Amino acid sequence: MKFLSRVILPFLLLIYIAVETWAKLHHTSICGSEGCKLAGELLIFPSIYLNYLGALAALALLVLGYTSIKKGEFEKLFFITLYAAIGFETIMFAYQYYVNPEPCIFCAGVYGSLLTIALLSRFRYLIYALPAIAALWMALGMLAIPKNQALITADGAWLIHSETCPHCRKVKAYFADHNITYHPVLVQASNARALLKALDIDSIPVLVIKEGDTTRVFQGDKTIIEHFRTDTNDMAAHSTPPASDNVSLTAYDKEGCSLDHQLDTPPGEESGCEQDAAVPLR
Repeated sequence: MKFLSRVILPFLLLIYIAVETWAKLHHTSICGSEGCKLAGELLIFPSIYLNYLGALAALALLVLGYTSIKKGEFEKLFFITLYAAIGFETIMFAYQYYVNPEPCIFCAGVYGSLLTIALLSRFRYLIYALPAIAALWMALGMLAIPKNQALITADGAWLIHSETCPHCRKVKAYFADHNITYHPVLVQASNARALLKALDIDSIPVLVIKEGDTTRVFQGDKTIIEHFRTDTNDMAAHSTPPASDNVSLTAYDKEGCSLDHQLDTPPGEESGCEQDAAVPLR
């Protein structure tokens, strides 16, 4: 069992990583999942370097595992390296799991291989490590991590709002009275917060209207309602210059509820945010 878990399995893991590394260097992959491409976009450096690091870790496990069979004093080094790799991969894979719309199959294979090696090498050590592994998953699951996917997925009006914001309710009531169709998006959604932060918007409601390649953004209840009351030419006189040829932000009246206030207001309670000052995104 020791030879299987400390030599054969690390060797197979090394081959697995080496094949994927070779494939990446030739602009392909053993995994056709979109999650693999998205996982690579999350890194601050080219993803190929993560493959090199993984191959180095697998080689270290192979060498230490084989040596530990011959010399018992190397056993501690083997398990330290193994559980360091499991801890690293737990953070990487858990983050990818929460961010990506689909998992990275290659990373799942690496993670599963490390856990299998730990299971067969010394089951008792894995039992001791499970609370720490579960804690890492839980900690990452508690973070408002923006999803690595588009928020505005189709043409139409998208209203970023909160259930406790009176300014948002004013807009929704106007939409209901005038039979205006829109897609509601709660500001608590992590990708909604990421979009607002990217646009340097610190209050809601915010309406995003997508029409083909053109996207218009309106901030504040009065601005949104006025857009539907007046024609486009009259509205343009009040708008700020567009950020690009395809995206424009209209925010000449930014009255609304600050985002931080909304996130701190319990569901079902009135936020009372009519006089809220703009507070930067955290």
